[in-house]
Amino acid sequence: MRPPSSSSPSPSPSLWRDTDFRRLWSGQTASQLGEHTTLVVLPLVAVLTLDAGAGPLGALRAVGQAPILLLSLLAGAWVDRWRARTVMVLTDAARAVALGAAAVAGLLGLLGLPALFVVAFTVGALSVLFDVAYQASLVRMVRRDQLVRGNSALEGSRSAAQIGGPALGGALVSLLSAPVAAAAGALFFAASFVSLRRIRRPEPVPGRPESVPERVAPVPERPELAAPVRGRIREGLRFVAGNAWLRAVCLASAAFQLSFAATMTVYLLFLPRELHLTGATVGLALAATGPGALLGSVLAARLPGRLGHGVVLVSAAVLGNGALLYVPALHGSTTATILALLAVNFVFGTFSQLVNVTVMSVRQAVTPDGMQGRAAATITFVGMGFTPLGSLLGGLLAQEWGLRTGLLVTAAGMMLSPVLMAASPLARLGRVLPAPKAEPRPAE
Repeated sequence: MRPPSSSSPSPSPSLWRDTDFRRLWSGQTASQLGEHTTLVVLPLVAVLTLDAGAGPLGALRAVGQAPILLLSLLAGAWVDRWRARTVMVLTDAARAVALGAAAVAGLLGLLGLPALFVVAFTVGALSVLFDVAYQASLVRMVRRDQLVRGNSALEGSRSAAQIGGPALGGALVSLLSAPVAAAAGALFFAASFVSLRRIRRPEPVPGRPESVPERVAPVPERPELAAPVRGRIREGLRFVAGNAWLRAVCLASAAFQLSFAATMTVYLLFLPRELHLTGATVGLALAATGPGALLGSVLAARLPGRLGHGVVLVSAAVLGNGALLYVPALHGSTTATILALLAVNFVFGTFSQLVNVTVMSVRQAVTPDGMQGRAAATITFVGMGFTPLGSLLGGLLAQEWGLRTGLLVTAAGMMLSPVLMAASPLARLGRVLPAPKAEPRPAE
């Protein structure tokens, strides 16, 4: 269980000496690798194998992102009530089954667009649950003074997934077959399932007696645990709405995710059709965000404490988002074009990851333990909830204005996010993060 708060000046023990943390990290890494492989595999199958146009591709991405809007708030209420590791294990198993079924459908010649839509929605829904759960799981496992290092490690694993996932997905679709590509994602989720199941440390749930065995679901003792799900969701919404820093995170995240979803829809068409890149080269270009994100994770463990969290957030968002404005100026599939794409994606990966880790640390620091799942889910709902609309918008702009113009417009829209952060209390955060406020009264 997570050690109790202490005023002892002794340094925190290394997280890497903690066997259970290593198992959490390994499982999360495998799960993220499966997720990022799948995020590239399904659109590339649609574009390269099924010859889908801008409209169907935008719709496919929107279907995969729709669970963020539909399920995020429910996921937060569930995760705050139950053990996060149980949610993670079950979602890993279900995603492995879904992608395994896709592989079988492909071998039987049934993997068309309708099947891709079903798989995309199913994997997207389960990923929402997993992502909320792993953030809450970290808070329940480590001390608050270890959160930045823990987040840096977990986000670093997500970065590793960004290195391997796109490249592997693109190569499998291009060189082998769609069923093999889908099966690869299933294997990663199965590996995550095995790693997370090996965690032995009991996981405390806020408000439940820690002496109860983990496999027993006790009757809730605190009133808020017995409250209806709607009441618990309202608590999360009120908490985030009443916190100036979290409100700003929601607004900036919504602006970014709307534009980024639109940008990626056009981007996945622009690379193979305008620049004439192969599936493997597209995967390589996208994978360049991974090494950058690894660097961003390392910087996130150091820069906010030296320069201030606000300065890091705003400047990193400007540099990372601004890098994508260069892509519409590229032409052809020359070596210079590919090198430029690698450089752009590396810069974007570095600074966007620096923003991600810093924002997550801010959110965790200002949120009480019993609200962690709902706060994460509320921010995901508001921020990521616009991604289906963004994907549809990107497909529409590509159809009406052309790929190059559409990419320029959507990439320019990403600059709204740092503007909103600069005008908010986030920009004034210093080197030390504020303590969490009191947990709100439970819903009746």
